[in-house]
Amino acid sequence: MSDRSLDRRTVLRASGLAAVGGLTALAGCSGGGGGGGDDTATAESTPTETASPTEPTDTGGSSGSASFDGWLEGVSNYDGVVDRTGRSEVTVEVGVQANGGYYGFGPAAVRVSSGTTVTWEWTGQGASHNVVAQDGTYESELVAEAGHTFTHTFESTGTSKYYCMPHKALGMKGVVVVE
Repeated sequence: MSDRSLDRRTVLRASGLAAVGGLTALAGCSGGGGGGGDDTATAESTPTETASPTEPTDTGGSSGSASFDGWLEGVSNYDGVVDRTGRSEVTVEVGVQANGGYYGFGPAAVRVSSGTTVTWEWTGQGASHNVVAQDGTYESELVAEAGHTFTHTFESTGTSKYYCMPHKALGMKGVVVVE
């Protein structure tokens, strides 16, 4: 039986959440609450397909893959890359249940075709969130309102790692793989 592994993970997760809990509460309460003017990167909410837990996913596992360099290690709702290639628009939810609260992107990792527009749509859960590319190529404002959207069109192939700035330490991170 693997109780030691389960206990170790539970202890590590609990201690990590306790250490950043106070900072998270402050970060969620700070910020402008955003409902003002939107950037040109914002789009109207349109019906698009979202990830479904019953759809097949590629391998990748929670240990990450070489191309992610451990980026999604510890992200509780990451269980592989969801394949959305061949679609012109893809939606990723912001503020899904993950990492001990509403601190996740759904799906955490998605594969798209070059030229695909990804729309991040806020659930309104888990305080204020934003979407920030690790390489600085895109960044949304900090927003709490359900239904808010932010879009980015991925023209070049590669891997785009992103996160929510106030909740990065909790594991609110994602990846878009562009083919």
